[in-house]
Amino acid sequence: MEGNAHRGALAGGIPPTVSDVGEASGGSAIRAVDVIRKKRDAHELSRAEIDYLVRGYTRGQIPDYQISAWLMAALLNGLSRAETANLTDAMLHSGEVLDLAEFPAAKVDKHSTGGVGDKTSLVLAPLAAAGGLVVPMISGRGLGHTGGTLDKLEAIPGFDVNLSVSRFREVLRACGCAMIGQTAEIAPADRLFYSLRDVTGTVESPYLICASIMSKKLAEGIDGLVLDVKTGSGAFMKTDEDAAFLAGLMVETGQRMGKKMVALITDMDQPLGLRVGNALEVEEVLEVLRGGGPEDLRELCLELAAWMLHLGGRAATIAEAKKLAGELIQSGKALRKFREMVALQGGDTGAIDDPTRLPRAKHSLEIRSPRSGYVGAIRCEDVGTACVILGGGREKKEDSVDPAVGIILHKKVHDRVVAGEALCTLMYNSEARAGRAKTLMEQSYQIADSAPAPRKLVHRIIPATQKS
Repeated sequence: MEGNAHRGALAGGIPPTVSDVGEASGGSAIRAVDVIRKKRDAHELSRAEIDYLVRGYTRGQIPDYQISAWLMAALLNGLSRAETANLTDAMLHSGEVLDLAEFPAAKVDKHSTGGVGDKTSLVLAPLAAAGGLVVPMISGRGLGHTGGTLDKLEAIPGFDVNLSVSRFREVLRACGCAMIGQTAEIAPADRLFYSLRDVTGTVESPYLICASIMSKKLAEGIDGLVLDVKTGSGAFMKTDEDAAFLAGLMVETGQRMGKKMVALITDMDQPLGLRVGNALEVEEVLEVLRGGGPEDLRELCLELAAWMLHLGGRAATIAEAKKLAGELIQSGKALRKFREMVALQGGDTGAIDDPTRLPRAKHSLEIRSPRSGYVGAIRCEDVGTACVILGGGREKKEDSVDPAVGIILHKKVHDRVVAGEALCTLMYNSEARAGRAKTLMEQSYQIADSAPAPRKLVHRIIPATQKS
């Protein structure tokens, strides 16, 4: 097993709670409670047992509370490579696997493991499409303290992320990129598991993350995938070692399925860019597509786009691909592609030219520095949590999201600050929520006497075999 050591079985039996049972390959019955026990006791599950769990939950035959128990057991004890592959495959084939052979261009997508202020997908889909690739991007919603691509897109008035597969194809055919959520046809099991993990404290498992990401990405019918695996205080993988493990797991899974794969381990020790919150992040995306925006966000977008263009055969080296990506932004082609996609998916294109048409919070509150010095650290996860508290994410499965709220950062790590200077501004609609978020943000900023050593934006690349 590649999970943790056996943590000890609980004494006493647990009565079964559902009458539905499955059949193992040898004809013996499978019960959810037995599968939970087996993983609780750190034993490897068979393909039939994993298929039973995925199929039973997808069909509504196994309740949330039993899958929650299994998810926690999987988090604590881990999954083997075989279990991870079987879980990915079961989720992948819980719905339709797209065949995009009708599109002659290379089909390449990008996926991030989640971070705070990470809005790169909204830049990369139109940017790569402007470079001649087809980008069939199926994304998720906010998970834990991290933001979700779908929630950001829905901050654009009218933008429809719930396209049918046939309409998804039409948008791809028209402009080369489309950004949607899992439909009833595509990886329905992942959609259900994903929302449950968000509210049961089981987000961080690398095995569950791998199965979730790869099942919906492989269902897209892509030729290649660029993975942005975050590491640092605002990532699910807090250390480079854990991030590299997850990256290797996903790259290996994709390569087994015949896909071109690369994973970049990138920094999430502080928020990416200067804005956190759905509509606020859309504004920052528009700045980047116009050739501006914060340096770290702009640089990461160019790096990830370069790998997409390289895997898609549009450039022989990463240096050439990065130059091409920069030209596509400077020429306005990427922005025009974004506007075209927004229009095709029902969004208000007027908001692209006039961001004041995006949702706006009614109130603002500045958080000021208690003393002079340098920003030594920002507890990035706390920033994401503060945004969730304001209403920009979900604390419970059934919560709605307020697209207008969020946080604008004025100072980031290494910046000089004087006493009383604004560190950030909270954009809010609820006084009660603002008070909780204010306390968290005040604790998040750490002011030091000297600037800390800089951290690289891209820590490493897996596999690092392509020439730059």
